Amino acid sequence: MRTTTQPGLADNYGRVATDLRVSLTDRCNLRCTYCMPEEGLDWLAKPELLTDDEIVRLVTVAVTRLGVDEIRFTGGEPLLRRGLVGIVDRTTALEPRPQVSLTTNGIGLARQAEALAAAGLDRVNVSLDTIRPDTFQQLTRRDRLKDVLAGLEAAQAAGLTPVKVNAVLMRGLNDDQAPELLQFCLDHGYELRFIEQMPLDAQHGWNRATMVTADEILALLGDRFGLAPTDAAARGSAPAESFTVQGGPQTVGIIASVTRPFCGDCDRVRLTADGQVRDCLFARTESDLRTALRDGASDEDLADRWRKAMRGKLPGHGIADPSFLQPARPMSAIGG
Repeated sequence: MRTTTQPGLADNYGRVATDLRVSLTDRCNLRCTYCMPEEGLDWLAKPELLTDDEIVRLVTVAVTRLGVDEIRFTGGEPLLRRGLVGIVDRTTALEPRPQVSLTTNGIGLARQAEALAAAGLDRVNVSLDTIRPDTFQQLTRRDRLKDVLAGLEAAQAAGLTPVKVNAVLMRGLNDDQAPELLQFCLDHGYELRFIEQMPLDAQHGWNRATMVTADEILALLGDRFGLAPTDAAARGSAPAESFTVQGGPQTVGIIASVTRPFCGDCDRVRLTADGQVRDCLFARTESDLRTALRDGASDEDLADRWRKAMRGKLPGHGIADPSFLQPARPMSAIGG
């Protein structure tokens, strides 16, 4: 395969991907209603999954040859990956050293936070949609809220800061709980980010009409917390719009992928647990790196394939278009 001279992961619209999201597994120990059915899904077979060495090799190619400077390990639930600490350790040892973070549901984080910090992990994002035990069990179909709260505390104690909390509001389930969730995060020093529910559920039951929008979230919080937008220029390619709370310095973020898309500033690319490149969270196509890797491709050949995969990225996700179709894979199999 002929090697291109372009060094980074540029698309045809001038965007350059420097933020890599790596899914380590499609398995999860929760069954969140907006993600998967109660009985779970058909998991990827072990031979289809990248090995620890294969993940590290592809991450190394991304960092040393393609200009990626931020790695986020995701799932499914990445804490279920037995080799997680070793993967983090080998990733943080790369030169140049990328920023390395983890998105998790927090179950098991209390046991692994210190080891992950020792391996060089910089910070964590923990998914938490409610602090009420009954609502947590209704949303996740599991009675594990205490474990998640313990994980948050352990992450903060281990220095995996700022500890960020990601929350999805579901109409009729927890949309009335936004103020108490924000107060909880303010009291504990966590950074809360609300995320609009996206069309990435395995059941394909997402309905824009029932989604809690960014405007609604701001209305739920505004009177009590005196929110004010932060400097828009400081946002850069970050997905969250940031608002100061009662004059600051604490903030709350809103990721409005549906109603306020930020595709024009996107700098992300995704690698699935089975070695497929996804140039967009909502992409309908993927580019296979696993086969080339296992067939003996060189690092530069892998880098070149990755570059070519990014050139097909569309200008936007197109959720507002009547012809929009959800990806075949649900969020648990894509990685956040």
